[in-house]
Amino acid sequence: MSKTVRGRAVALICTGLLCASLTGCGNDGAATADASTASASTLASSPPTSASASAPEPTPTVSEVPTPTETPTEEPATTATSDEPVSADSSEASALWGKAYSGTASVSVDIYDYCSTDGSRRLADSRTYSMNSTLNLSRPRTGGGETESNPFSMLFAAGNPSQPGAVSFWSSSVSPTSGQDLAGNPRDPNLLLTYWNIDWSDGELDARLTDPHTQQAVVLNLLNWPSLLVACRSDLGQLPGGFPHALAAGTTFAGRLDGSGASLSAEGSTVDGAVAFRFKFDGTAS
Repeated sequence: MSKTVRGRAVALICTGLLCASLTGCGNDGAATADASTASASTLASSPPTSASASAPEPTPTVSEVPTPTETPTEEPATTATSDEPVSADSSEASALWGKAYSGTASVSVDIYDYCSTDGSRRLADSRTYSMNSTLNLSRPRTGGGETESNPFSMLFAAGNPSQPGAVSFWSSSVSPTSGQDLAGNPRDPNLLLTYWNIDWSDGELDARLTDPHTQQAVVLNLLNWPSLLVACRSDLGQLPGGFPHALAAGTTFAGRLDGSGASLSAEGSTVDGAVAFRFKFDGTAS
């Protein structure tokens, strides 16, 4: 067979196959319509895709379920208060705040020096004085965020400050200080200084001078006594006006003290050891 005849035969065969395919598949479009209808019917009968796409909520495990917190129904515990009444001593001590006592003090003074031939300390003179005196009690002082630990604040004065043998007792004081510490930090400019430790019970006073505060240079517990112009030469006279001597720690003040009166005794010495003293004070509350 020649190449021209073979080519025509192949073309006729392909044309026939193409017509058969179009006839079977087209069928005037019925097959295509049926397929489209079936596809639409299937989609209509299927559930919405959104319902099937939503994943079910996970079921929490036992450990994941939060445990509800119960609100306590019990009342908060309160501090039990004692049914015991306040001690009489405490109430009586506060009742003495503002009390003023006036009376007389008999003061004995012993003077010591080192004018002996061997230079040892010796008793050089003794004097006795009777002086008008006052005792004032008040609320414990407060300063620098602290409060005096005594049951009351005490101020006693025997005689005039410039009088030989005059004595003054201060249980505490508030002294002004710098508003800054050494590091420059701000602080309360008020400094509480406590000199005496006071014990008062059942109308009995037992007080002791514990710190004269000579290091702070705020010395208020004093005994006034004149000094010689020249040591060991009393014949040359004394300095006028006297000289206040700081009282030493260990000075005592004790006796009966109540709302109506005071009967107290004191004994002590000065820091320099030059003077020792003792006195008895009887006063009436006003």
